[in-house]
Amino acid sequence: MESLGNSYKACVIGASGAIGAAMVEHLRNDHACQHVYALHRHSDPAIDLSDEQSIIRCADFLREHGPFQLIIVASGVLHTEGFMPEKKLGDLNLHQMQETFAINTFGPAMVLAYFVPLLDKQRSIFAFLSAKVGSIGDNRLGGWYSYRASKAALNMLVKTASIEVKRSNPEALLVAVHPGTVQSKLSQPFAKKSGAGPQARPAQLASQEILAVLDQLKADESGSFVAYNGEHLPW
Repeated sequence: MESLGNSYKACVIGASGAIGAAMVEHLRNDHACQHVYALHRHSDPAIDLSDEQSIIRCADFLREHGPFQLIIVASGVLHTEGFMPEKKLGDLNLHQMQETFAINTFGPAMVLAYFVPLLDKQRSIFAFLSAKVGSIGDNRLGGWYSYRASKAALNMLVKTASIEVKRSNPEALLVAVHPGTVQSKLSQPFAKKSGAGPQARPAQLASQEILAVLDQLKADESGSFVAYNGEHLPW
């Protein structure tokens, strides 16, 4: 992360997932990174995106170790043991929608609220893993109601926050990132079979690509929705 200087501090939320863990490893191997804090449900302090108090505790803890030049929210849910993405309207149920929005939208919103003050007033990046299927303009297949809607809402939160943050911290970059299809628990049930289309990429490669894209973005691109390959995606 050359754009962040020679002694930057980073925090990865959702560090126990495939992409989050890969990002932590990359950052720890970056000699310019002074320290990376890896937060998840079993870290110390622990963070649970469905528990606002845990988000507040983590923000209070990190405040003593900031400011931060890089914060990444790499958590998300597409399916659980109890549900899979909806294929049709008849599959919609309130519990699934509430659980999906709690992790993909409401939790990240609270992270935005409590973690934005931790950003450096110089160059800083606050990135959220979103998904291309959260693009309203790119939606051609339908289905996956809860996941699509929760990521579309996340994109709006990032865009809206970027406008407010720009007023007090013009060098801060807030961005939603599409990681592509990655080898993980989230994508495993939907991985393309050989010859059926693009293969899921290793998390290590996805992490490297995402960090490279973030490194190249400028402050005036705050509020963008970008893909792992640098493409700017439609809302």
